[in-house]
Amino acid sequence: MIQALVSGFSGAEAQLSGAASPSAAGAAGAATPFSGLFQSMVQQTSALDAQASTAVTGLLSGQGVDIHDAMIATEKADMAFELALQVRNKAGGADQQMMGMQC
Repeated sequence: MIQALVSGFSGAEAQLSGAASPSAAGAAGAATPFSGLFQSMVQQTSALDAQASTAVTGLLSGQGVDIHDAMIATEKADMAFELALQVRNKAGGADQQMMGMQC
């Protein structure tokens, strides 16, 4: 599931590698490449997916994981994936719209 997201980002990352966006975390005004933001988002989504998988496995194997903890981890991973998917879709749509303007 995460691999499909990464492969979807690879095309947009190659096209947007020269673009820069201001970083919310950078107090000194440093810019983070847009492709770096995509990569960071994918890594965070993957980490949440791994946490959810661990929680569900712990719940199913009886290792003392509460059902609500597993559900919260699963929902966090699902929401992060949906957000990443929508960002990918919007970036692809913006790219297509820009290509249409050049004609």
